[in-house]
Amino acid sequence: MVYDGILLGLIVGFFRGGLRHGLNQFAALKLRSGWIFPVLLLIQFFIFYLQERFEWVASINGYLFAAVYITGLAFLWLNRHHTGFMLIWIGVFLNFAVMAVNGGRMPVSVEASAVLGPYYVDMLREGGAVSKHFMMDASTTLPFLGDIIPLSSPYPRTQVISIGDVVMNIGIFLFIQYMMVNRDKKAVQPAKTHQA
Repeated sequence: MVYDGILLGLIVGFFRGGLRHGLNQFAALKLRSGWIFPVLLLIQFFIFYLQERFEWVASINGYLFAAVYITGLAFLWLNRHHTGFMLIWIGVFLNFAVMAVNGGRMPVSVEASAVLGPYYVDMLREGGAVSKHFMMDASTTLPFLGDIIPLSSPYPRTQVISIGDVVMNIGIFLFIQYMMVNRDKKAVQPAKTHQA
């Protein structure tokens, strides 16, 4: 779902005439510990890849994803002075919270997941994990933070998302808009330091 916010933000920013300004701003953007983000993306890719091939990786994937989330939250907190980053942090935290109290996996509503087709629903009902997801039931903790919002046509991508996904993507959208369209002052600014 994170890619949706990025793509929508770029498209809207482009139509608002922010392409050239945005390219300059993104080129000048300096994030604290910026190397963390691409490393986390690579780690998640390898987890998805390896859990399909090694049972022991699948058995601990909840802990691996939890470590990725915690590291991501730390990275976002370090960069919270950027427009939209606190909303991104809140969205990621909401997703992390529901996963943390449910064994490291994201609960998915069976009713909502119907938009994904019978194969996906059958996998959930059989009790098997679908990547980092599992079927929501009466024992699920904080079910309202799970994947309960179905998206289908006319939305371009059929998927089931959480409240955390929505909040996170609003933050991503606002950040991209600020970077691309804000011309009143330089959008890329260093974090404020507090004097003792």
